[in-house]
Amino acid sequence: MGRSDFTTMTQGPVNGLVQLQSEHSFVDTVSRLESIVQSKGLTIFAQIHFSDDAQKAGLAMNPSTLLIFGNPKAGTPLMQAAPTVAIDFPLKILLSQDTQGGVWVSYNSVEYLKERHQYLLI
Repeated sequence: MGRSDFTTMTQGPVNGLVQLQSEHSFVDTVSRLESIVQSKGLTIFAQIHFSDDAQKAGLAMNPSTLLIFGNPKAGTPLMQAAPTVAIDFPLKILLSQDTQGGVWVSYNSVEYLKERHQYLLI
């Protein structure tokens, strides 16, 4: 999945949140991001399927999944240098579908994380 897989982005990060609209269906976007994360040697620690959980509670919700991933070899030194980084690690990407069927990929910008924790993360 590259930049060509996305059509729009919010006007710069708002409150540190980057939002991109995917060219693919919700299911395909989730699958593609899982593949990319794993191909980069990162571990997927968890997936939270908010819409599935809502359905189990008798509530309706558009598809929404949080992908939680990282690499302890990369993250641990950052957390040692700036312990507060742990509140934002492991990394997270929210995948959601809006009421018009648009699929969105949302995540914290690197600039936001750097500013928030007063530490150079890259």
